[in-house]
Amino acid sequence: MKRKKVIIVGSGISGLATAIRLQNQNFDVHVYEINNAPGGKLTEMHKNGYRFDCGPSLFTMPQFIEELFEISGKEFSAYFQYIKKQRICNYFYEDGTRFVAHADEEEFAKSAAQVFEVSELKILEYFKKSKRKYDLTASLFLEKSLHKLSTYFTRDTIKAISKIGALGINKSLDQVNREAYSDPRLVQLFNRYATYNGSSPYRTPGIMSMIPHLEQYYGTFFPKGGMYSIAKSLHKLAVDLGVHFYFNTKIDQIIIEQNIAKGVVIEDKPYEADLVISNMDIVPTYQKLIPKAKAPKKIIEQPRSSSALIFYWGIEKVFTELDLHNIFFSGDYKEEFEYIFDKKQVYKDPTVYINITSKNEPLDAPKGCENWFVMINVPGNQGQDWDEIIQRSRRNILEKLSRILQEDIESLIAVEEILDPRKIERNTQSYQGSLYGASSNNKYAAFLRHPNFSKKINNLYFCGGSVHPGGGIPLCLLSGKIVSELVQKEFKPQDI
Repeated sequence: MKRKKVIIVGSGISGLATAIRLQNQNFDVHVYEINNAPGGKLTEMHKNGYRFDCGPSLFTMPQFIEELFEISGKEFSAYFQYIKKQRICNYFYEDGTRFVAHADEEEFAKSAAQVFEVSELKILEYFKKSKRKYDLTASLFLEKSLHKLSTYFTRDTIKAISKIGALGINKSLDQVNREAYSDPRLVQLFNRYATYNGSSPYRTPGIMSMIPHLEQYYGTFFPKGGMYSIAKSLHKLAVDLGVHFYFNTKIDQIIIEQNIAKGVVIEDKPYEADLVISNMDIVPTYQKLIPKAKAPKKIIEQPRSSSALIFYWGIEKVFTELDLHNIFFSGDYKEEFEYIFDKKQVYKDPTVYINITSKNEPLDAPKGCENWFVMINVPGNQGQDWDEIIQRSRRNILEKLSRILQEDIESLIAVEEILDPRKIERNTQSYQGSLYGASSNNKYAAFLRHPNFSKKINNLYFCGGSVHPGGGIPLCLLSGKIVSELVQKEFKPQDI
């Protein structure tokens, strides 16, 4: 029997995961990508002997990647290897405070008690509550479609609803953290987790205090060969399974006939398929690929998450004594970054963090040098004067880093590349350059994300960071899993 053909638009992490799962379900999978390589936002850059990971800098919950190899019957380590980090992050404060966030919860609590005004017990209790929130909600909010009625008639859902008072959805993350800690430096540290989904700690609900659990319980990791090796390994796995890839190929339209997705159009030529899955941001998917379809206005017009301004710097010095891998320099934008956040912007967060990720692999930079990934959160592209913002941000960041590190950082920069929301939007088709699709700045955000399927067009599905369950590598991988499960249920075995 002829296999059903699937066309996937885009080869981001979610598109790759979906392709692998459906190929394992005996579909004939074809992936079309506008860029010349897979990965979406997860990509890399080489310049003058330096290699930079250009996208996500944090790797957690590797079990979701390992699962793709397990279901494929492939040896995980033959494709992809990683190490667990003993230190999650290093924090630098303006008052001279230095804090090492250990991966081990008890070590973290012990160190925090020495640095901040807090007891070890209070830190451990916070992590316990963080775990409880995750355990209560993961199966509902992350692992299943929120847009299928069957999801709400499960034991896990009923249990989560019965414990809703403990989830903190009626408080902001900042309120939860201020109730937990009196030291403003510690509040700021835990407020930072709102940036993991591009939101503001002053607006996103307190349930987001579950995010530290992902780091402290599951750990943080570094892939051998850099973050981009995640995309490369998944692409290789997909190819080995028989998935077809077409790079430098732009899909102009999804063919819709009688409310059924029938394929795609490329350079005026139709390509038929039994089902179509868009890994493209949901807003341009409606605007460009299915412009005649009625878009869900309330969902499409949701405020976008934050974007990023990233400086890739080749630094002619090694800062091993400071351990600059995954560090955060805390700061207050009212003093240094006020120009970034306009009152008209949706994303208003008075805490700006400078995130630096430096060399993990010896070959990522010449001997005696480091490759720095320097990022601050900024609003999405809505027509701002980004050239001015970049210039002023660069100056202020360099002043701050030089002041805290007591080194003239600008004089050490040998290589520089810059990524701003305009380029993110252009390179990845992410609406306004948003990193995580819609923001999570209200308690109903999870329910307002676009579903993983079309309610009006049969055989049309969606995966990726702009739809349920959200952005970031783990959630994008889960998005692919949700789509594959929906497809498996809706296409009978004899149809496959």
